[in-house]
This record gives sequence, structure tokens and C-alpha cells, in this order.
Amino acid sequence: MESPSKAVIVPGNGGGDVATHGWYGWVRKRLEQGGGGDLCHSMHLEIDIRYAETHQVYAIVLVSAYTSDLGDDNERASGYFSRPWQWEKIKANCPHIVQFGSTDDPFLPWKEQQEVADRLEAKLYKFADRGHFQNTEFHELISVVKSMLKVAE
Repeated sequence: MESPSKAVIVPGNGGGDVATHGWYGWVRKRLEQGGGGDLCHSMHLEIDIRYAETHQVYAIVLVSAYTSDLGDDNERASGYFSRPWQWEKIKANCPHIVQFGSTDDPFLPWKEQQEVADRLEAKLYKFADRGHFQNTEFHELISVVKSMLKVAE
């Protein structure tokens, strides 16, 4: 599979304007010249993971990943948690899976974040002080994406 020519940032729920909220715009500016893998944060990462069950994807970089509806009505209504995850198909369709998680995330239990990493055999970047990754810069993510592009060349 060829290296991608662009990145797709799939933001989490309630984030506001993607160009100015959190790290999304900051990351986009730094990747504009070099492209990157598919980047997604929180709730909308389920869209990306489900897509990879049936389509080939060069890479997925997950930020704040989880496996259940967390007992939330809106999450349940999304339908992404209504059937089992097809972990083996995702791994077969996506050769590069990286995950960022933080044990102090106020919204997501670490157990679910760890389960995603284990099931997908993702390269896990585990932090204890990033919360839900709502900071305005994300240097580690840039390094990971650029490194993935070098491997693909």
C-alpha cells in the first residue's frame, strides 16, 4: 500500500471549530507539507475504526480510544457500539496503528484505552498527565506521523 499524500483529522465531539480548537489546527499546519496518516480523536475515532473493518487504510493514529458506549445515550445512539469490533479485519486492512492514551483521562477509563491497544496490537504511547488530549500542541503526534511517512518511503 502506498504512503498517503494527505492527512484526515477526525475530531472528537463538541470540539468547536477544527481550525482553532485544541491541537487540530496546530497539527494540520505542521503536516500540510508532508501529508500523513488518518488522525482521529475521541468519539469520531469509531468512524475510522469501523471504516477499517471493510476498507484498506494506510495508517490510523488514535487519540483517546475506547471500546464501549460508556453508558452514554448519545454514544449508544451513534450505533458504533451496537455490534462487536472486528479487530482482526481492522489489523489486516491497516498495517500501521498508533494510539495515544492517558491514564488521567477524565472521560475514558484506562481499561478501555488499553483494550483498544491490545486488540489492535497498536503501538501505544501511554501518558499519565495528558487528560483527554485537549491541549493546543501535540509534538509527539507530529513526530509519529513524520516517522510513519519515512518508513513508507
